[in-house]
Amino acid sequence: MDSAPESIPHPSPVLLSLQNALTSPPEENSGPRLPRSVQAVYLKPLRHHAQYGVPACDLQLRSYSVRNVEFFADFALRAAYYLHLPATGPTPLPRITERWTVPRSNFVHKKSQENFERITLRRLIQIQDGHPDTVQVWLAFLRKHSYYGIGMKANVWQHEKLGVGNTMDVDLQHSRQGIDAGWAHFGRKKNEETSERAMQMMMSMRFRGVRNGDAPLNEAKVSET
Repeated sequence: MDSAPESIPHPSPVLLSLQNALTSPPEENSGPRLPRSVQAVYLKPLRHHAQYGVPACDLQLRSYSVRNVEFFADFALRAAYYLHLPATGPTPLPRITERWTVPRSNFVHKKSQENFERITLRRLIQIQDGHPDTVQVWLAFLRKHSYYGIGMKANVWQHEKLGVGNTMDVDLQHSRQGIDAGWAHFGRKKNEETSERAMQMMMSMRFRGVRNGDAPLNEAKVSET
């Protein structure tokens, strides 16, 4: 006695469309494929995942236009990805609404007034686990290629190792030496070397040529000897 034939399951519509896309020849009018760099513009920006989640920088973008702030936030995220900086955002922050009421005229027309409103839109981008030097390069890149109508405010955190208080005194001494070397070029900071160089300059032939061969300090120097 023959057994009934087994029922063959029908493929799903999604599977059929996928098979048709793979087996169908390409269209004749289809143009060349866009490069990967151009295709990435139409996709979401790539991101690096933070390993420890330690905040390194908070960048706040402000603008009066939604289009400008969204465009520059996307640009900042792409720049952070290529610098290997883990970034989160853009996180919408509360709007800042400002209103003013000014009179249109004076005297008897004082009751005729006009209202003005200005709304500031904000977005927050946070960099985590980023090296301080790399964060500074990222901020400098954004300042160099800043977009019109965009204001930026960055809060940067730097972390030091334990025992940093012992090295602060040494760093202070090094900074004082650099400051003293800079202030030595001013006239109020005089020393023996500065006076000797001033005397040599005034006794030089170039100075005598300006003074028609007269050196005012020559007689005083001879009388002292």
